[in-house]
Amino acid sequence: MAKFHFRYGAMNAGKSTILLQTAYNYEEKGKKVVVLKPSVDTKGDEKIVSRIGLERKVDYLIGNNDSIISKLGDNLSSLSCILVDEAQFLKRKQVDELFYISKIMDIPVIAFGLRTDFKSNGFEGSIRLLELADALEEMPTICRCGKKARFNARKVDGKFTFDGDSIVIDDTSDVSYESLCGACYIEEQEKVLKRKK
Repeated sequence: MAKFHFRYGAMNAGKSTILLQTAYNYEEKGKKVVVLKPSVDTKGDEKIVSRIGLERKVDYLIGNNDSIISKLGDNLSSLSCILVDEAQFLKRKQVDELFYISKIMDIPVIAFGLRTDFKSNGFEGSIRLLELADALEEMPTICRCGKKARFNARKVDGKFTFDGDSIVIDDTSDVSYESLCGACYIEEQEKVLKRKK
């Protein structure tokens, strides 16, 4: 029975880079993989773009109402692995489909994504991945203070904010993100609260 993997980490942990390397390794051995990405992730348009400059066109963009099994169709029978970037943006039913693919169709699935949003709340897709995945792997990155970063803090015009919609893609308009450890995350929250008083 194939495994269902969830590799998660804060931003800048190298998730997309490892996904691209994994696809390359499979294909170098003559194995067929498909690379999926939720269409809500507009960064890179139809490509997966890593922060170190690697990129690859996705095989399928997955919309909120798409069935992954229907989208892959007849291709499923020939696959050695399914790789998913930005898996936090998947809907619960789509994660359930990936679980079904790994268990009933015996195709390994490796999903990469964030665990929580900038308010430290779980994404719908991530929550379900944490519930169903056979293998959970945290991919580490470093906070500005040198400790392990686990939180994604949002900046608008260079200033931290803890208000707004859960999903705002970075590299659009004036939005960026910084990976922080728990202590630095709380420190920035407290600064924002003081400014509001």
